[in-house]
Amino acid sequence: MKASPRTGGTAQDPGAAEGAAAPGEGAPAGHEGCGRRCWRDVREAWEPREGARFRILFVCTGNICRSPLAERLTRAALGPCPAVQVSSAGTHAQSGMEMAGHARRTLVRLGGDPAGFGSRLLVPKLVAEADLVLTATGRHRAHAVALHLAAAGRAFTIAEFGTLVRAVPPGKVTRHRDPAHRARALVDEARALRGLVRVDELDIADPYGGSRLAYRAAGRTIARALAVPLGLLTHSQDA
Repeated sequence: MKASPRTGGTAQDPGAAEGAAAPGEGAPAGHEGCGRRCWRDVREAWEPREGARFRILFVCTGNICRSPLAERLTRAALGPCPAVQVSSAGTHAQSGMEMAGHARRTLVRLGGDPAGFGSRLLVPKLVAEADLVLTATGRHRAHAVALHLAAAGRAFTIAEFGTLVRAVPPGKVTRHRDPAHRARALVDEARALRGLVRVDELDIADPYGGSRLAYRAAGRTIARALAVPLGLLTHSQDA
């Protein structure tokens, strides 16, 4: 069932979506008609807002290629529900820059929307507030953790996270109906597998300044790495 677009509202009570309540019961204001799967609607516009209960932050260097590709692909998959907020930043970004042209075109080919994007610099506050930090490379992860040491346990490279999550038993995540609870379970399970699952490739090559094929390769690598995590977050228990 297609969700209706809504705006505004406050965060849902963390326990409200865990049971088998009818659609609308315990929903945040403005989301009464969404049902349990509103975050899965990829067709509605979504913007970050107050009330998010789980925050995902993607990081690369300039915040105009890899991290915005990952951000916008994730937004497209999760849809409009404000329970999960997705954003990105760059370790050496200039604020307000558009995505690189080849990155925009690659994003559209993969089903994302570049409209309204503006780059921003990674600062300690962004890392501290994020519940999951996903970076393009191990160097970006080290930079983010150096800004906020407590984030070490919830910071991964995009490729590393994808590999670890593929080893997670799906039921450990999909048993939660609430999207924020699922996201937290996903991070916990991935963290527990560190050192137990072999990760052959940590980094996603920087396509900046390269050909459109380099951008497409980066986009496909990001999409493949995120496919299983996003699939678990959006899996319907009724399917």
